[in-house]
Formats: sequence, structure tokens, C-alpha cells
Amino acid sequence: MNHKDLDVWKQSISLVTNVYTETKKFPDEEKYCIVNQIRRAAISIPSNIAEGCARFSDKEVLRFLDIASGSLAELETQLIISEQLGYIEPKSLMEQIKTIGQMLSGLKRHLRQKSDFIDN
Repeated sequence: MNHKDLDVWKQSISLVTNVYTETKKFPDEEKYCIVNQIRRAAISIPSNIAEGCARFSDKEVLRFLDIASGSLAELETQLIISEQLGYIEPKSLMEQIKTIGQMLSGLKRHLRQKSDFIDN
């Protein structure tokens, strides 16, 4: 499976780009704190999808997709904090997060079903 062919990877790359655009608006004192954390979490999503797809078994792919899902939840949490601090209005980013979460869940479900079929 080539990660570049996956819609979830493409959407994750788009999310990273949008996160970078939005975090440019944060105060300078947050550049090395929450901005850094937000960007790292965002970058982790497509990176783990790509790394998982480079693995040789569905079990390994699933492990990296789970890590990507964790990074997605981390990003969502950081954006909620940023919103409460008045730094951002993350509505469009939250919509992307929801979509990517659904796509990751669907891909994981597909791989688990395929794996169950192969194991039986």
C-alpha cells in the first residue's frame, strides 16, 4: 500500500498546511511552546500513516495508524486549549480533524477485517 495514494494521507498533509497557516497568527511568546506542540502533533499524523504503509504486515500498519489517531486527538486537544486562550478559532481545522478521524477509523476497520479473513 502506497501512502501517497491514500486519501487520508492527502487530507492529513492538507491539515498540516492549514495548521501552519493558522499558527502563524499566534503571539510570539507561544512560538516555542504551544505552536511547536501543535505543529509536531499535526506533522505526526501523515508521517505515521506513511511509516505504517512502509511496513510489511497489516498488524504493523495498524499500529502506526493507531499512533496517527493518537496524534490527531493530541492536536484536537491543543487546538481546544488555543481557542480557550483566544489565539484561534479552529472550526475549519476541527472539521478536518473529524474527517481524518473517520477516514483513519475506516481504514483501520478495513485492515482488521482483511486481517481476520486472512487469519481464518
